[in-house]
Amino acid sequence: MTTATYNCTDPQQRAEGLAHAQRAIAQKQCIVMPTDTVYGIAADAFSAQAVATLLAAKGRGRSMPPPVLIPRLQTMDGLATEVPAAGRALAERFWPGPLTLIFHAQPSLTWDLGETKGTVALRIPDDELAQALLTITGPLAVSSANRTGHPAAQTAAEAREQLAESVEVYLEEGFRPADGGSGASAGLPSTIIDCTGDHLRVVRQGALSLEAIREVAPGVLGLGEEPAGAPAEEAPAEAPGEPVEAARDQADLPPA
Repeated sequence: MTTATYNCTDPQQRAEGLAHAQRAIAQKQCIVMPTDTVYGIAADAFSAQAVATLLAAKGRGRSMPPPVLIPRLQTMDGLATEVPAAGRALAERFWPGPLTLIFHAQPSLTWDLGETKGTVALRIPDDELAQALLTITGPLAVSSANRTGHPAAQTAAEAREQLAESVEVYLEEGFRPADGGSGASAGLPSTIIDCTGDHLRVVRQGALSLEAIREVAPGVLGLGEEPAGAPAEEAPAEAPGEPVEAARDQADLPPA
């Protein structure tokens, strides 16, 4: 496999890079792409081989399956079922953006993202290059572009230092988030909300604040919260999605 990096601030390299990335995804290889939070390592969401390659590149197992980035809101209904009204309202308000929503997966789908327990974590990134890629590839399994236990990459060059030849194509378009880390949410992954239970609940607090979420869905439970009058419940299992360890890795960084 020949690894290539494309400077996507140059129109010709951008076009060549997108075309190469599309070919790599079709051939079950991994690519690195920018998102609105950090850089991600991506693979064909519908190929078990490709997802296994992604997990191996990161050095992580099937117990932490990657989320799926999608190009448009309508794709949600093709991949998820039993979407609650509050979950749909959050998607309509915050997509594209740093919000990952966990739904029950459509049972007819023949994919293998890992130990998802019949769920899928979905997001539309607020990044023009990422959306251009998703438009030509379809849904992609995407995790933060780093080796497990290391900080998520904010440039493709940082990702290449960690992932090296395990990735065929690196799409470089400068720092992510675009301010390079000076903003209030720099360095944090997306906020994850589990929409599969009786109550929507945050399972990872990230770049989108609970206050903003509750403006759309007031009943969403924050981390560790339980419904009023309910007995303490067992903590939910780790959500499929951008790796939970990414939030731990970046605990000392300003938000993203």
